[in-house]
Amino acid sequence: MGLLGDELAFGRALTAPEYESVMALGRRKEYPADAPLLTEGDRTGHVVIVLRGWVTVSLTTDRGATRLILGLRGPGELLGEMAALDNHPRSATVRALGAVEAAVIGGDAFRRFLATHPRVSGLVIRQLTFRLRSADQERSALASLTVLQRLASRLTELSRVAPSGPYAPAAPGPGRANAVVHLAQDELAATVGATREAVAKALRLLRTQNVVRTGTRMVEILDPALLALLAEGHRE
Repeated sequence: MGLLGDELAFGRALTAPEYESVMALGRRKEYPADAPLLTEGDRTGHVVIVLRGWVTVSLTTDRGATRLILGLRGPGELLGEMAALDNHPRSATVRALGAVEAAVIGGDAFRRFLATHPRVSGLVIRQLTFRLRSADQERSALASLTVLQRLASRLTELSRVAPSGPYAPAAPGPGRANAVVHLAQDELAATVGATREAVAKALRLLRTQNVVRTGTRMVEILDPALLALLAEGHRE
């Protein structure tokens, strides 16, 4: 399972001249926490490049009753490229986690730029391929893994996010020996495609085994090695 974007985000893969040219195509815009940058079902065609902050990528399921978080995207990530390229409705909603600054580029301008810059076009194709493979892995995990396994896998992944990420430090902070994932239970549920009740039950089991400690919007990883084993489906 993988919630994070490509290790080399679109913006960071550009050369300095390419980056300046791409930024010149659009305008910078700031979004407050929880504001939508892109909305599922819309027929807009622009793209956005995250410059500062983090966003969630999600879609609705069960006739809009629940939300499934497909990914977390940070600085340098390109979003909305599918609708810009195929002129179909948006396939997901992108929402700000905290304050976000992004470059907004019109679809026509973006397509023209790609037509005259084959290397950049190749980067977009690579990103699309990476995300399609990641989506396939997520669907496979939803079909084959238990809620406990999916939760263990997600906590393991998020506990390794870089310090600039929204949820967890890669290294312990001052006075803290363990990584901490800062998510509420309903948010965790949205990242693993489960109900809040099922995630609460899995967390109780992890607590009784001293694998994690929980608090308000917080899961502290006490035994990362055992958590990783649970994610893989092993038994002691």
